[in-house]
Amino acid sequence: MVEGIIAALIGVLAGVGGTITYEHQRRTGGKHKADQLIADAKTKASDIVLKAKDEALKLADDAKKEENDRRKSWDKTESRLAERETNLDKKLDELDKRGEALRAQEDEVESLKNEIRDIRVRQQEKLEKIAGLKKKEASEKLMEMTERDIRQDLTGLVAKLQNEAKDTAEEQAQLILVSAMERMSSEVTAERTVTAIKLTDDEMKGRIIGKEGRNIQALQRATGVDILVDDTPGMIILSSFDPLRRQVARLSLEMLMKDGRIHPGRIEEVVAKAEKEIEKEVLRAGEDAAREVGVIGIPKEMLHLLGELKFRTSYGQNVLLHSTEMAHMAGLIAEEIGADTRIAKTATLLHDVGKAVTHKVEGKHHHIGAELARKYGMSDEIVHAIEAHHDDVEATTVEALVVRVCDALSAARPGARNISAENFAERMRELENVAKSFKGIDKAYAISAGREVRVIVRPENVDDLSAIKLAREIANKVESTMQYPGTIKVNVIRETRAIEFAK
Repeated sequence: MVEGIIAALIGVLAGVGGTITYEHQRRTGGKHKADQLIADAKTKASDIVLKAKDEALKLADDAKKEENDRRKSWDKTESRLAERETNLDKKLDELDKRGEALRAQEDEVESLKNEIRDIRVRQQEKLEKIAGLKKKEASEKLMEMTERDIRQDLTGLVAKLQNEAKDTAEEQAQLILVSAMERMSSEVTAERTVTAIKLTDDEMKGRIIGKEGRNIQALQRATGVDILVDDTPGMIILSSFDPLRRQVARLSLEMLMKDGRIHPGRIEEVVAKAEKEIEKEVLRAGEDAAREVGVIGIPKEMLHLLGELKFRTSYGQNVLLHSTEMAHMAGLIAEEIGADTRIAKTATLLHDVGKAVTHKVEGKHHHIGAELARKYGMSDEIVHAIEAHHDDVEATTVEALVVRVCDALSAARPGARNISAENFAERMRELENVAKSFKGIDKAYAISAGREVRVIVRPENVDDLSAIKLAREIANKVESTMQYPGTIKVNVIRETRAIEFAK
């Protein structure tokens, strides 16, 4: 047992001794490894420091080298600048020397000029003393002698030139006019006194006539146009000497047939609307005409009057087409003879605007047109050209003569004018003016080719008895002031309306 205990102790001691030996060996190995790592770190740090020193030295060398290069470049630049400065100084010195030489030469030239002036003055004094005449007197005497010697030749030359001008002026004028006429072409026919509208069906014909004819009577009363529904199958004929009224009636009927509602109240509304549409069309026609001939700056009021000429005829010739044609020819002629093209074109385009208001204002159309042009700020040259395009005012400018010539050319074109149609329209206007000359008249329309004048009076100014008397007075004045075939019916219409609104 003791031996067992001893053996156990010996085993324990041996185990403890082995543990101590292993721990000692582990500690010794770790220390050796740490020393090895420190040595390696020191070696690497030393290498890094050496490399950093080498790079720093290299950078310093490069900087020094670059600095040296810059210094050399600056030295070269400084040398060049110094050399240029030296050259400039030399050139300035040379310029100063040349300037002094030039000033000396100028002084010498001036002294020579003074000597020459003195010599000329002395020579002139000697010549005047020898001739006994002053310079001005000698010049005048020489001119008299020259004029006396060549007067006969000059007179002959002037006479020759005048004869040549007379011989060639007419031929040249004919060439210019023919050239303008050949280059200008336009239609000369115009719608006369009737307008036809196609009916959609026979039922529409009855609706337009209305019960006991009230619709067609309302249309005729509102538009002042004769409406014929039985003369041509499937057609309605609008008859009036005034194209503007026919256009209003045509547009009104088309709107009524399209809408389908036809009664006197609706008719009045549609006629008023049609009148506004025609007003727009009138202004558009004036603007289009001005644009076509290339004239700008015409006042809007004058353009409106110009557009109304689309619905006017003069001796059967459409006045707007006539004016547009004239403006084109005026431009061609003005360019040929050197006149002001703008004035010539504007004046010819507007020369007949007085015809748009002739039946409203008394006076000849060219005087009325000139007053309108002056009222709306047109230039004096244009006003004069408009006023002088007929023979009662003398044309004092080239442009006024151009307008007069173009008016004659346009009117002289074959088929351009129809005298009988113009006389008829003039008689219709005169008949309406006679009716309008009485007080209390609202509207007056000449219808049925002048066989009837329809007069609409203001009911607040004319009573029933006065209407009867007015019809007799109008008939008497027509008999005493107008010449006409057959008889003329005077139809005075007095209508009273009471209108209120339920709100």
